Amino acid sequence: MTDGIRYERYVALGDSQTEGVGDGDDVTGLRGWADRLAERVAVTGPGLGYANLAVRGRTAAQVRAEQLPAALECGPDLATVVAGMNDLIRPAFDADEVAGHLEAMFAALTASGARVATVTYPDISAIAPLARPLAPRVTALNTRIRAAAHRHGVLVAETEGLPALTDPRLWCADRLHAGPLGHQRIADAFAHALALPGADASWAEPLPDLPAPHRLRAVATELRWIATFLGPWIERRLRGRSSGDRRTAKRPHLLPVEQSGQPLPGSW
Repeated sequence: MTDGIRYERYVALGDSQTEGVGDGDDVTGLRGWADRLAERVAVTGPGLGYANLAVRGRTAAQVRAEQLPAALECGPDLATVVAGMNDLIRPAFDADEVAGHLEAMFAALTASGARVATVTYPDISAIAPLARPLAPRVTALNTRIRAAAHRHGVLVAETEGLPALTDPRLWCADRLHAGPLGHQRIADAFAHALALPGADASWAEPLPDLPAPHRLRAVATELRWIATFLGPWIERRLRGRSSGDRRTAKRPHLLPVEQSGQPLPGSW
């Protein structure tokens, strides 16, 4: 039980992080923090149905337009909403507009009777130093997420300002997606916010220290990241393409959750 609450239908809305990119692959299957969270929720009582509507590359407006109607049709008693990062890294970012789409989803889902949880974003400039100009955007969006969540009784998993969440060992080489350890930490953060049995604040504890990289190695790492990830991303933007083109949700319907530790059915 979770504060006397037993969940029967959990629906996850969002983009690539919620889809599980970085935790597995498109051949063997994606797991991700939402799948990991579903497994924890399922422990609290039998019969949990879980749908993951997230699709990589989606903006907050697209998540609202494409996923919210389907989520409401599922009649969730638990929902997670994580979106905005794909807006934040675009030139024409408007924090108020993005937060408006998030708040509309908060309002609709809570009005339907669901308990809703969301998350704030860590400092991406600490993950990718070249992204330092985006730091004020992260702060602005997080401030609005907290305010909107407060107005609708939405739970917030707070990751902003936690050095542990910007540790490179939690992130993939592209620095945009969490790796398996990062997805586990995010799942644990949500479990803590939801007060699930056994959840605590250990997810926010830092990993053991690593020696500082040699300056030349650090420069080489940045140049490799630009060539391998940043350059192709910019090219896609200029071409008007997205990593989510022609993709659909991996788990569009409520399906039973199995405690396998492997990608859930419908997760590929």
